Amino acid sequence: MYVLMDIMVSPGGVGTSVSPYVAMCQKIFEEAGLTHSMHGYGTNVEGEWEQVMAAVKRCHEDLHAAGAVRITSHMKVGTRIDREQTMADKVTSVQDKLTAG
Repeated sequence: MYVLMDIMVSPGGVGTSVSPYVAMCQKIFEEAGLTHSMHGYGTNVEGEWEQVMAAVKRCHEDLHAAGAVRITSHMKVGTRIDREQTMADKVTSVQDKLTAG
């Protein structure tokens, strides 16, 4: 099943800056071959369910190994079965309506 996800991984016990940990997860999504796009408060990820969830699990495992004592991930997950749709499709649909005026 294809999934679109918005995820924010929040490592705890690592100090004020979490950017090194965010970078680790970005690399994990990249290595997994997932389409992903970081934004100010998380990352949009898309791919097959098993691949996406395996990457989330690896984020947790790798961040713990890097010293994060506690990790909370906030996820929004969407699936649909009536047609295929990517994150880019969703954005384009709204942009088209804005320019149609």
